[in-house]
Formats: sequence, structure tokens, C-alpha cells
Amino acid sequence: MCITNNIKILGLLFLMACILGCNSNAKNTNLLHDILQDSKEPIIKKVLSDLNSHEVQILFTRIHRDSLGVPKFERHTFQVNSKKYFYPASTVKFPVAILALQKIRKLQSQGIPIKADTPFKVLYSKNVIKKIDSTHPKNNLTIAHLIKKIFLVSDNMAYNYLFDFIGRDDVNKAIHNIGITNFNLSHKFSDSDSENKNSTPRFIFFNQKGDTIYNQAPITSNQKIKNTHLDGVLKGKGYVKDGTIIDESMDFSEKNYASIAALNQILERIIFPKVFSRNEQFNIEPEDYFFLRYWMSRTPNEVTIPFYDRETFFDSYCKFFIYGDKKGEMTNNTRIYNKVGLAYGTTTDLAYVKDRNGIEFFLTATILTNKNEIFNDDKYEYDQLGIPFLAALGREIYQFEKNKN
Repeated sequence: MCITNNIKILGLLFLMACILGCNSNAKNTNLLHDILQDSKEPIIKKVLSDLNSHEVQILFTRIHRDSLGVPKFERHTFQVNSKKYFYPASTVKFPVAILALQKIRKLQSQGIPIKADTPFKVLYSKNVIKKIDSTHPKNNLTIAHLIKKIFLVSDNMAYNYLFDFIGRDDVNKAIHNIGITNFNLSHKFSDSDSENKNSTPRFIFFNQKGDTIYNQAPITSNQKIKNTHLDGVLKGKGYVKDGTIIDESMDFSEKNYASIAALNQILERIIFPKVFSRNEQFNIEPEDYFFLRYWMSRTPNEVTIPFYDRETFFDSYCKFFIYGDKKGEMTNNTRIYNKVGLAYGTTTDLAYVKDRNGIEFFLTATILTNKNEIFNDDKYEYDQLGIPFLAALGREIYQFEKNKN
């Protein structure tokens, strides 16, 4: 009887900790301001001197664990505004990777013998067939291998395949259904083979004998994504189209949208799923969480399959925080579980940082660097300002946590 009561009490304490952890808000929005103002990093001072043009948003989450190891979140913000649009770029590949695994689990529950490493081919309307991935040891297209490529080098075609496999409407519905708002995906990325933005190709999965085990017909999207309710969807004083500069703001109202808060909430659910109620979690298995965490924390230099040229794809290639402006300095002492985005002058990273000394925190941030205010001209200050700022920010937050421990 006493044991049962103790279990009930522990369960109640855990539930209360979960509720506190999930519902904790930004307690002190001055903290990030103070950290930035006190920084000795020249790049941070430079950005602070011109905040308006850089559209900086930062969400820093401190993690406090109780005696049972249950995490509680203490969130701090700097200029975070879900109604202020920024282009999320490749950060949206992260939720799509998660949802591809979730769809595999759903199909399995329906009796379909499919796995994340089951090979497939893609059929387009003009009988164009894609069925080979040269980076796979067997040249196969598989969901698992595409997810690896998304985290290692932010592969665009990998995202496009997964986006089509899920279907645009189902991507947005799945995210909204677990309580995450201010998120809407509307498009794939460059080099897409699709001929129709509102319809996917056919996906055919097959077993080792070559027999079809799942034939997914084209999925038609009915959603009309329009971000006109957001501030900042008209950007710059011009943009390039077909090699010509158009002297008017570039319209982002029909492009992908994911707020800083939404991206952070998705990451929290992957790192600490049990902190959230069952209805707020992704419907994936423990091994899926392990798979995602493993690959989002790897660097190209740590992996031989797929193999990427070490000179081009260096250790911090897709790790902007702390190490983004450095090469060859990452160690196993600190793991960064993240997904970056880099497009239209916007540099973004969402990350869970953990080291062997017990330091851990979430950090999500974005910055716009487009000095000439012309979009789509490939003249952005990523290497000079965007990535160095996020790297310096990551170091400041890490040092803050280190001093507090």
C-alpha cells in the first residue's frame, strides 16, 4: 500500500514538473539584452548598432533539472515576435524529417511492411522515374538515408522527396495537431523535379525481391498558404528575377513560415518528449527519437556513409552556434543537436547544446544580412556577419551557462 502511494506521489510530482516545464514562459526578457550588451565580441556590438536592418530574434531556454532529473524550462527572449516574418529556409527540413518517420509508423500500424530503410522510387507525370541515390551504399532511395543527408549537409532534394512523401497539407496539419502554431509550409526548394506545385509524384516502395509493398498515389494539396497577416513579408527595395532587378520589395507572403517559438517547440519535443502530454508529442517510437538525435548531432567529418569531401563539408558546416566561424575546432565534449537555415540573406539556427560537464540549453536565433537590400542576387553577408554573429552568440550563451554552473 505504501509503495503504491509513493508511486502515485512520484507520478503526481512528475506531472506537475512536466506542466511547469511545458508552460514556463520567458521570465526575464532583460537577460538576453544584458548578455548581448555585456559582450566583448565585436560582431555582436556591430549587430546591436543596427538592429532594425538585421531583424534579429533570439530565444534562449535555460534547463533546470529537479532531483529526479525532470527538466523545467526557463525561457528568455530578445525581439521574438511570431507576427514578424523571417524566411526560415532549411530549418523547416527538421520537422519534415520527423513527420516522414511518423508517416512510416502510421503505415506500419495499418499492416504495411515498410521501414525507414525500405527502398523506393518516385514516378512523375511524364514517366520520369527517380530511383537512385548515389550517396547510398546500394544506390537506393530510402527515407532514413534522406534524413541523414538533411542533417549532415542540408540536402535540398532530400527535403523535397520527404515533403512530397508526406504531402503539404498533412505536414501543416500534423504540426498544428500537436499544439504548435505560427507554422505553415507551402513549397519545396530548388532543383525540384515536380511539375505541379499542388500535387506530388507517385511513391512506390519495394522489398528486396523488387515486389511492391506500398504504392502511394499522387497527393493533391488543397491549402492556400498566404502570410499577408504577418509584418515584414515585403522585404528590401528590389529583387532579381530572370537576371533583371525589379525595383520593388520582394513578396514572401506565399513562402514557408515558421516562427522562432514554433521551431523551438518542435526541437523541445524531440529532445524531451516526455515533458509534453501525449497529445503534444510526435507519434514516433523511441528508436526514431534516437535516430533523429544521433544524426542531428553529427558532423560530415564523423561520417563515412554518406561520404562528403572534408574540405568543402568541414566539421562546423551545419553548426552555426559556437563553431560556425571556425574550422577544425569541434570536439566530442560538446554536442550540438540542431538544424540550420541559410537563404535570402537570412541565417538561422535552432539547437540543443549539451556538454560533458552538465551544461545544456536550447538556443534558437535568426539574423538578416542584406546590405544592398536586393533579394535573390546572392549578395549576402553570411560569412562576414550572419554566421559569425550566431557563432559569437552561441559562445556567449555557453559561457553564461558555464559561469552559472
